Amino acid sequence: MPAAPAKKSSATASRKPAAMTDAHKKALAVGREQGRVIRSYLEALESSRPKRGRKRTADSVQRRLDSVRKDLPGSAGLTRVHLIQERMDLEAELANLSGQGVDISALETAFVKVAADYGDRKGISYTAWREAGVDAAVLKKAGIKRG
Repeated sequence: MPAAPAKKSSATASRKPAAMTDAHKKALAVGREQGRVIRSYLEALESSRPKRGRKRTADSVQRRLDSVRKDLPGSAGLTRVHLIQERMDLEAELANLSGQGVDISALETAFVKVAADYGDRKGISYTAWREAGVDAAVLKKAGIKRG
């Protein structure tokens, strides 16, 4: 015969979760904002990192984009999906090449303001920041030291 489930005491059953204090809510908001700033900067670094191989010019990207746009209406199925994705990638690359991309200097300034506090709170070392692609000069501006 199985044992009957344990009954909760009346004190446990009627306990309500503690309300968050305004200070706790503010700390959570600060953490979310710092995380957003750090994420934006690291993503911009990744997207602007030089690629291997021959550099592509805006003209060569535009020529390929024109070719994809010409082939797209007559395509079907999986080929169409691949061409749509290539068109989207080429449009983004063209925007980056023409200077319409991300303003990394503004992201860097915001990163410098929050990186030390965020790194201390999350336990991120100088070496981890460097391996993620953050320049040593940027870390120095942020007040993050090697050891």
